[in-house]
Amino acid sequence: MQERPDVGVSHNAKIRKRVMLNTGKVGGITNYARAVFPPGEKAGAHRHDDMTEVFTVEFGCGEIRIDNVAYVFSAGTTVVVEPGEEHEISNTGAVDLVVTYFGILTEC
Repeated sequence: MQERPDVGVSHNAKIRKRVMLNTGKVGGITNYARAVFPPGEKAGAHRHDDMTEVFTVEFGCGEIRIDNVAYVFSAGTTVVVEPGEEHEISNTGAVDLVVTYFGILTEC
């Protein structure tokens, strides 16, 4: 097994992620990753028309906005974002927000 490097997320390079599973390795899973959001950082609003995403907070606290509705996003919380829903994650806390997530392709 090889150690995987941390890379910047496409929505904000200051947020670092480690991809633990890439597209094509398991059925319709597009990725399985762990992202670290420093205080004050956010992954800007975006949507995926062909993918459901599942996010679980490991550590810290923040906010997840889905279709412009804000929800508290704290340790132990799991949120499912359906295809087409606009979503944004922000670290509103004073320590790193650590989020594990994966995407599942849907049929259009």
